[in-house]
Amino acid sequence: MSGLSAKLAVLVLLGAVAAGCGSSSSSGGSRYSISQDRAPARGIDPDSIPEVVPGPIVRTGAGNRSPYTVLGRTYTVLPTEEGYSERGVASWYGEKFHGHKTSNGEVFDMYKVSAAHKSLPIPSFLRVTNLDNNRSIVVRVNDRGPFHGDRIVDLSYAAALKLGFADRGTARVQLEAITGEFSGSSSVARHLPRAATENPSVERIAAELARVETAPGGLYLQVGAFSVPGAAEDLSRRVRAFTTRPVFIRSVEVRGHGLVHRVRVGPVNGPEEARQLTLLLVAADLGSPYTVSE
Repeated sequence: MSGLSAKLAVLVLLGAVAAGCGSSSSSGGSRYSISQDRAPARGIDPDSIPEVVPGPIVRTGAGNRSPYTVLGRTYTVLPTEEGYSERGVASWYGEKFHGHKTSNGEVFDMYKVSAAHKSLPIPSFLRVTNLDNNRSIVVRVNDRGPFHGDRIVDLSYAAALKLGFADRGTARVQLEAITGEFSGSSSVARHLPRAATENPSVERIAAELARVETAPGGLYLQVGAFSVPGAAEDLSRRVRAFTTRPVFIRSVEVRGHGLVHRVRVGPVNGPEEARQLTLLLVAADLGSPYTVSE
């Protein structure tokens, strides 16, 4: 094995190298069952693809080692995504990498909206706008890449489909970081009890929520947003098993997206109950809720 190949193998083992359409040369050929990336064999209805809803961010060292080197070039991870904005070329990756781990250890799913970026902290949220048709979506960055050509971001096949360029290899895009109380350099992890971030217990948090008896105020949690009513109904049904607060669907017309069905909980009794309920739903793998007002 050459010195370069050995370095690349180490990078893969450390999880620093993403599996991306534009970065396939950095992935080590034996890792994948097919040599050439491609779209899935079965068709996907773009309207059935759930929206990404920005939510609380807890960052670890996974995928955030800095600096790191790929194909002889060194990259530095930004300390924060705040203020990030860039225009350039996007590509997409699909079946070749489907089911394989991303840089932060999650499993890549080409049927869900996600992205790979060379320098943004993982995870983070981006608004991606296709400059050729003005379509815009929110993506969650959980991977590193692309490391090929002049591309600035690698999108999952589902994201490319929603943006209208899945039938082509690339598109001109505008990237804008989405930041707020849930993201940025002041991670939500800094504001949560250490035990909750290390090992959130569904039973423990549910017991704490059961003691909240005061009248609810005007604060709500948004758990998910979908273009397909059935997906929103399914999530709302599952959420109801974890709270006595009302769970409802608010359907609104969103420019560029049509009718969007938002799953919300509340009203809840202030920020503390909202925080506890967020932990409960995250622990139950029911999304990453964030607070809204009706």
